Amino acid sequence: MNEESILAGLPRQHPNLILGPGDDAAIFRPKAAEDLVFTTDMFIEGVHFRKLAPKEVGRRALARALSDIAAMGADPRFCLASVAFPKSADKTWIAQFFVGLMLLASETSTAIAGGDLSHARHLVADITVCGAVPRGKALRRDTARPGDILYVSGPLGGWRNRTEIAPRLALGKQLRGKATACMDISDGLALDLHRLCKASAVSAVLDDIPLLPNASLKQALHDGEDYELLYTAPPKTRVPGLRIGALRKGRPGQILLDGAPINPTGYDHFSRTRP
Repeated sequence: MNEESILAGLPRQHPNLILGPGDDAAIFRPKAAEDLVFTTDMFIEGVHFRKLAPKEVGRRALARALSDIAAMGADPRFCLASVAFPKSADKTWIAQFFVGLMLLASETSTAIAGGDLSHARHLVADITVCGAVPRGKALRRDTARPGDILYVSGPLGGWRNRTEIAPRLALGKQLRGKATACMDISDGLALDLHRLCKASAVSAVLDDIPLLPNASLKQALHDGEDYELLYTAPPKTRVPGLRIGALRKGRPGQILLDGAPINPTGYDHFSRTRP
């Protein structure tokens, strides 16, 4: 297996992708009256995962980035996949990695427009995704307001209790024009809610946190990698999801649970190591 054979196996059909894998750069022609949104996410062996089947590694590498696209209320358009494989990754392992990535790309109508291939001591996958949303309709984290109700898209529990990542793309689109703010939960509810509240200059009061089976409240608050959506909406606006509290005026970023402030800590690459 070499770089040419890997590229030859990547799908190339997409209505807006004029030129894809195989040239020096991709050409993508966006539709009129839409905003493009971009995100990038690194997935590193020994940092984000240890023992996963190659197919699952490929799927998760893309799913993490697609979760950011969902949080913006956008549709994914294309991705760039830059991957460095270790020596231990043989032909079969690499092929299965791309099977996982391509399956999710197909499920979500995400064209694989290109990327880069290299080698490293451990696997490193850097996935960039471009999404699109009707002009001016993207969801943001800095537009929540006092009085808004807080929701999550599903039960929480952190990486110890979550068996798969499912980017909430359909829900993100449903929230356009209804949610006042939105983001995904990648680093733990406490830290990510703190970020949303700081960006919107509000505080939050939590009253109920739905948990995955066997998960603890501490894990849901601080462990991270749930990849559910965290969003807000006015009290009279009906949105899908699970209510967990409300926003109010107060010290920006403060979070209260059972009347007491909680420490807004979560997974941070620069302050802790992954268990």
